Amino acid sequence: MTLFHAALVGAILLGVTGQFLLKMGASAEGLVQQLLAPPSIAGLGCYFLSAMLYMLALRQIPLSVAYPSVSASYVVVAFVSMLVFGEALGPMKLAGIALISIGVVLLYA
Repeated sequence: MTLFHAALVGAILLGVTGQFLLKMGASAEGLVQQLLAPPSIAGLGCYFLSAMLYMLALRQIPLSVAYPSVSASYVVVAFVSMLVFGEALGPMKLAGIALISIGVVLLYA
């Protein structure tokens, strides 16, 4: 794995982390309180760092490969949401996740 591919993986994982932190901050009553909640601030920080790593990845990885690769985050979010938040994964969601996974694998075939 090159530095640029590692940066892409790091960007994806930081984006996933940011998504969960924003969800945790969503328990605040109002939008301003949600924005100022520590998990939300940390989530936005993760998004910023994710963007920096993504920019590094784009130096060597074609956009036509890098951008669709980010869809791997949907797969990770779905399974972690099931484990952490008890969200259901029915047959249709699992089929969609399988298709996304196949698509990402085909990008690198």
